[in-house]
Amino acid sequence: MRHMKLRYPLLLILVAILMAALAACGDDDGDAAASGGRLDTVKDRGNLIIAGRTDLAGFGFLDSSGKNVGFDIDLGRAVAAAIFGDPNAIEVRPISASERGPTIQSGEVDVLTRNVTWTSTRDSQWGNYTTIMFYDGQGFMVRADSGFESALDLDGVTACVTSGTTTELNLADFFRQNGLALETVVFEDTASVYGAYESGRCDVTTSDKSQLAAIRSGFASPGDHKILPETISKEPLTPVVPHGDDQWFDLVKTVMWVLINAEEMGVTQANVDSMVTSDNIAIRRMLGAEGEFGQADLGLDADFAVDVIKAVGNYGEIYDRYMGPNGISFELPRQSNELWLNGGLIYAPPLK
Repeated sequence: MRHMKLRYPLLLILVAILMAALAACGDDDGDAAASGGRLDTVKDRGNLIIAGRTDLAGFGFLDSSGKNVGFDIDLGRAVAAAIFGDPNAIEVRPISASERGPTIQSGEVDVLTRNVTWTSTRDSQWGNYTTIMFYDGQGFMVRADSGFESALDLDGVTACVTSGTTTELNLADFFRQNGLALETVVFEDTASVYGAYESGRCDVTTSDKSQLAAIRSGFASPGDHKILPETISKEPLTPVVPHGDDQWFDLVKTVMWVLINAEEMGVTQANVDSMVTSDNIAIRRMLGAEGEFGQADLGLDADFAVDVIKAVGNYGEIYDRYMGPNGISFELPRQSNELWLNGGLIYAPPLK
């Protein structure tokens, strides 16, 4: 009996250890990535899964053929090109604003490129924010004949806003800080917000200024609406990856840095092949023709940057494709999203 009393506690300890080991060895994509192998998971699956949008002009929308395109989508296509040499090896999962956190926290997607603001709370709770690819700020849109010329004129208005966003908090903070009365009408999905505003249910709607410009471009009469001059917040928009895999985090960051450095060095879709033999050492290194900048550590081919740039172009080409003077969506001056060389904030570490 004395031996039996000793065995049962030992047995319970062994069972607990076994259960913990089994829990750590889950077989879904999120668990595989959490153990440090998301790149292997993506390669074994054969495609990259990104969370994006299908309804926001310029950033994530469906073209006339039904293909999901846009600035945010091209960032995902760049990562797919780096891994597979094929920018079309992606699956886009459309999500709402309120689904962004749970989607990246669960690890069910590899990258969240849907426009998402980098904040301290989200960084600690949602995932790893890679590098800022779009500098934005929150503003207000009103009807052109409303008589409002400034955000400080909006005392007593009704505002339509999306729930679960930094926009909702910034709106409340701005009105409280300035002693303005406010009534909010909150919707879970962004399309409902703008539908309600356009139909006259609200006096004003508010979001990132780029999103307001995108939405206005799709209205029946865009000229009937105007965006007020004030910018009331900082909204750095950044691709996000799940926590727990440093190699994957570094890989996605580096692909973004390639896009920015390529524009800075004048490497484009049209000339990338000839640039492999450039007399510029930094260009040859970026394109894998000389030296290295950590490609092997990332699990990528030495010349992966060539595939990336051939697939989507450099940062400026992606921006201009959708929002440049001849963009397919609407025109939005780059301003803060100019390269640092041109007085903007777009800057990436050197590839060396």
